[in-house]
Amino acid sequence: MASAKESRKRSITSALCKHYSLDPDLFLAETGNDIKSSCLNVLKASGAEVPLENNDEFMRWIAFGENFPCNSEACLKDLNELNEDLIQKSVLLGGGLQPSAADVVVFSALHSMVVGLSDSDRDKVPHLMRWTDYIQSVVKFGELFERILIQKAPFDPPVLKAVAKGETESSTKKTVQVTKDANSLEAVPSTKKSVDTLVFTLNLQFDYLNLTPFILKNFKKKITGDNKAVPEKKLPEKVPDANDAEVSVSLLKIQIGLIRKAWKHPSADSLLVEEIDVGDPKVRQVVSGLAKFCSPEELMNRRVALITNVKPGKLRDVMSEGLVLCASSEDHTAVEPLIVPEGARIGECVSFTGHEGKPEDVLNPKKKQLDKITPHLFTNDKGVATFKGIPFMTSGGPCTSSLSNASIK
Repeated sequence: MASAKESRKRSITSALCKHYSLDPDLFLAETGNDIKSSCLNVLKASGAEVPLENNDEFMRWIAFGENFPCNSEACLKDLNELNEDLIQKSVLLGGGLQPSAADVVVFSALHSMVVGLSDSDRDKVPHLMRWTDYIQSVVKFGELFERILIQKAPFDPPVLKAVAKGETESSTKKTVQVTKDANSLEAVPSTKKSVDTLVFTLNLQFDYLNLTPFILKNFKKKITGDNKAVPEKKLPEKVPDANDAEVSVSLLKIQIGLIRKAWKHPSADSLLVEEIDVGDPKVRQVVSGLAKFCSPEELMNRRVALITNVKPGKLRDVMSEGLVLCASSEDHTAVEPLIVPEGARIGECVSFTGHEGKPEDVLNPKKKQLDKITPHLFTNDKGVATFKGIPFMTSGGPCTSSLSNASIK
């Protein structure tokens, strides 16, 4: 049971960190914390705030994720209760469509059980399965969870029966009826406009179900009663969104700094606090998860590469104003700060050939810019730190590491 709880805590913490573009190693190394404490630590570090009117409800969902049973019989009971709760909801908190931390916590807690449900059990909780499919489609979990395959009911558009021209002229009674119908249409001149709006709304809401334009076109013909082909209105082509495009490493402000002082975090054994000189009048205070890999003495007077335009925030009640870049082995058993060449100047910015854009003043966590860039940071087989193979360059040469083919974060 203890191992299952620990596994669930790692799963929930990793998912929340992914959602808020935080390094999970800073929180997973903490021992003794329960799921609730870990969740609140991640939220505090992310700067995200739960509205006061939703705070009690949010704590309720954390408790649900923490206490979700591991045995199948009790689990099915809780899933049925959650299914009832979701009858008129798209997400767990708020009245809209935007997933919250509560959705991330609950999805992470029950994923391992839902993925193994039989078809008959899934049929008993349709609202839960709808919510599950929506959350895994909208929230960017990366490779954290196996995708739950949902069997969606096929949608067959109704076949419209063509009315022969002669039938409409066969009797005066039918002619009168047609005249009445025509008059009723004239009385509502905005019918087609309203249908256009409805079809467009359906197209947005059910995009993830892959409804084809053919289905929507037939739906529109049925509503308007027009058996003739309705010219399909083309929506304006989507303008490429900067958030969807590949994020350039030039958005990061990576500077060379010198660690003037380092000490253990007062309340977290896995964290260290450093004062780093980047050439500004005031030194920067940075919290990093290096306590298991480096002693404060080893970091003193060491040059490091750090991101200085991350949004400042507290990690376990200590303010952090940067992110020291470290190379990490695949299993995270070896982690070390990048090695800066001797000739590099304190405060200078690391450059990348072909990426000369202006860095952001402050990275926006909601845009997940850092989350999109870090998967492309790694050391090559010679230990040179790179972005997609392009070296981290300074005036003294490239930054390196003793760990080759390692991720950098």
